[in-house]
Amino acid sequence: MKCPYCAYEESKVVDSRSTDDDMAIRRRRECLSCGKRYTTYEKIEDIPILVIKKDSTREYFDKNKIITGLIKACQKRPVSRKQMETIADEIEKKLSNQMITEVKSEYIGEMIMESLKSVDEVSYVRFASVYRQFKDINTFMEEIKNLMSNK
Repeated sequence: MKCPYCAYEESKVVDSRSTDDDMAIRRRRECLSCGKRYTTYEKIEDIPILVIKKDSTREYFDKNKIITGLIKACQKRPVSRKQMETIADEIEKKLSNQMITEVKSEYIGEMIMESLKSVDEVSYVRFASVYRQFKDINTFMEEIKNLMSNK
């Protein structure tokens, strides 16, 4: 970081503190050449994740879409809003931690189903029936058999 007054490249940090929203760190620096002080802000670089849909179009990842799908699948089931938000948060965190910039919607769907399987089996089957687009009762029954055999 260059000093804004003399362009010298070395400074020392005099004071550090979080911003009011805790999204950045405010640092007071002192130039080691001219001795003047200035403020810098350090924040995490947010790299947007693009979702590749089935028709090959791309859109920005939206955690709210996951929550909306979970609300539909968990309707009239003993799954709290907090549990749904936790699932969505965990998926978002996994994608961010993997440093993925593009992800197929199928991958996200599989992650949702894996999480739902341990939370509520009926919600899992509901989500799977829409997500996997079950064509008939046989594919639906096959999914239920797979669920029963993995217990």
